[in-house]
Order: sequence, then structure tokens, then C-alpha cells
Amino acid sequence: MTDTDADTAEADGITARYRETDAERVLEFERDGRSACIAQNREGYAMLKVRPSVDGDELERYYGFDMALDHAAELLGCDPNDLPVPERAADMGM
Repeated sequence: MTDTDADTAEADGITARYRETDAERVLEFERDGRSACIAQNREGYAMLKVRPSVDGDELERYYGFDMALDHAAELLGCDPNDLPVPERAADMGM
């Protein structure tokens, strides 16, 4: 799995890393030892998958980016509005 260069954003102790692999667009969040991941197929037209980590099992699928961010924030124990979103990830979702 080859990654293209990552795009990173940080705010309020939360780090967000966006990258593209051969198969997926991946947005990973880390906060206080917790992690959450939102992934979408490389073409960007499929539902978003929320996982506890990049390699973790899928927990749920969402059409909308806002709903996926809500779930990611729940996993991190923070408000969804606190999640920094790197520019290249802003168009995720259907």
C-alpha cells in the first residue's frame, strides 16, 4: 500500500492526517492516545467508513462527512467542531 504525501492539521490537542493510499482516501485523528479513522474509496464516490484506527475493523458507514465526523469525535471523546480537517479532506462524503 503506497501512500501519497500526507496533509496534516492540528487544533486543541487533536492531530488530523489525510493521505491517499492505492485504494483509499484516509483521514486519521489522534487525541490523548485515542484514534479514529474515516476512509473512502480512492475515487471519492462511496460511503465513508469509520474505524477505530487505519487498520481497524469498520464500525459504521455514512453518506455524509458531518455524520462521519460526529462518530469520529465520539470515539475521541470530543466535540465534532473541535476536529481539524486538512484542506485535501474537506470534500470527503457523497
